[in-house]
Amino acid sequence: MTTNLQIPQMKRGAQGTTVFPGNPLRYGATPFQSQPIVTPAITWMPAPPIPAKCPPGLEYLTQIDKIAVHQQIEILEIISGYETCNRYEVKNSMGQMVYFAVEENDDYNLNCYGPLRSFTIKLFDCTMQPVMQLSREYQCAICCCPCVCCLQELEVQAPLGTVIGYIKQKWHPCLPKFAIQNVARKDVLKMAGPCVPCRYYSDVHFEVKTQDEKSTIGRISKQWTGLAREVAIAATNFEIEFPLDLDVKMKALILGSSFLLDFMFFEQRQRRQQQS
Repeated sequence: MTTNLQIPQMKRGAQGTTVFPGNPLRYGATPFQSQPIVTPAITWMPAPPIPAKCPPGLEYLTQIDKIAVHQQIEILEIISGYETCNRYEVKNSMGQMVYFAVEENDDYNLNCYGPLRSFTIKLFDCTMQPVMQLSREYQCAICCCPCVCCLQELEVQAPLGTVIGYIKQKWHPCLPKFAIQNVARKDVLKMAGPCVPCRYYSDVHFEVKTQDEKSTIGRISKQWTGLAREVAIAATNFEIEFPLDLDVKMKALILGSSFLLDFMFFEQRQRRQQQS
């Protein structure tokens, strides 16, 4: 299905800026009536049948075993260094759009706290209806080895208002380790990666494992896009793999994990590279 991306209803941000979720033109400026917004045609994944007990909007994930998450390039950030809300395209292996993810935040939070900021990210389907929400509270990070009070946690809702699980960071002196939890906060899957600050010039893989950590069932890979792009542009690409028959809520939680990983490990490193 090829359609023009429809812009959801505008709303006011925390400091009075006009926010267009999913719209490339978003920096507080309202377009003139004589200059309509023209958005490129986007090929969306056809909507599959909705299985029983599947949260509305997640039926797309039942047909997928591989997802690409591409952060959009923000021209304003490149030119001015002024932090803006992140936006991501979520696509299947055929390049069809599955979701469009938009961060909701205010200017103070964006530019004072940087990657440590609290955030809410909403994922929209082809009708521009929100189907998932990812939320993280602010947690300070004052050292390389996080203390117990600084561990990160992401809450995932699908649909909005219904929590389906959490991604909880587990303490480790060097390695990133996480538990993927259900709504009752019981560990269902584990996720672990390498020492991220030591990995350059190659993809960074985070393995998704069973609860006993004996078997690997999936992977989140931060893709290396080349030295010039990595230095010049703070836009992250992820590739996610999981079994086709995995529970759809677990697929949604693994997808949400990639956004948390981006903020924790790659957003800050790319900002430093740009500044240097």
